[in-house]
Amino acid sequence: MSEQVAPPPAPDAAQPQPGVQAPPPVEEPAKKSGGKKVLGIVGAIVVALVIAGLKFGVGSAIGGFFNKDETADAKAGDCIAELPEVTGSEQEEVDGAKVVECTSTDAAYTVVGRVDGQTEAQARTGAACDQFFKEGQEGYVFSAIEPGKTGYLLCLTKKA
Repeated sequence: MSEQVAPPPAPDAAQPQPGVQAPPPVEEPAKKSGGKKVLGIVGAIVVALVIAGLKFGVGSAIGGFFNKDETADAKAGDCIAELPEVTGSEQEEVDGAKVVECTSTDAAYTVVGRVDGQTEAQARTGAACDQFFKEGQEGYVFSAIEPGKTGYLLCLTKKA
């Protein structure tokens, strides 16, 4: 009887190849620095301001902030700085009217009355202030009314 000898197995054949390969190692994304976060926040604020400017008008958005009505809270007993002098039924636009301390050298008028809820037409007549002026006293009417809306009148007399 003869014996047969099988050849030795090939080194590749002895180890089966796996069917699934392991994925390569995943690199973690770099963390955002604090500067990038701040830049993102500032960018969001700028975008919001631009949108507000477009929606409400740049003039209104900026103008409302810088052109605050300094007489809006004026009441009887307050004093107002110098205003342009007008006579009779003249009217003049005024910018920069402001309430000042009555002891200030800028104080030119005393508020003797205030009337709210007035229209432009009512302001032109000034009749609402008549009740605050004494007989023979020269009075002035200051109004702050947006077109088509209502506002207030300040009834003024020259500071003594």
